[in-house]
Amino acid sequence: MWTLTLRGGARVAVVPAEWRDAFGVVTRGRVQLELRDGEAGPVLGRGAGFWLRGTGVRALRNPGRRTARARIVTPGPGPSHAGQRTRRPVTE
Repeated sequence: MWTLTLRGGARVAVVPAEWRDAFGVVTRGRVQLELRDGEAGPVLGRGAGFWLRGTGVRALRNPGRRTARARIVTPGPGPSHAGQRTRRPVTE
């Protein structure tokens, strides 16, 4: 299990091969799912859980100004940055 940290307005790409079978739970703030076609998906608040497998989600982003966090669980080693325990994407 690892923590994904998203500063306000930040975005992190979801690479299907790295995020296979990943399950996340928003623990702070809000996280928005960015869909395959680039459209904005649902905004998930604290306590919301989400699967990434088969959803077509291409990115996770923080639509607000405050830092958002999600705990991510994967059955294997997880994304290549999972060993860092905290991911701080660049704000776009």
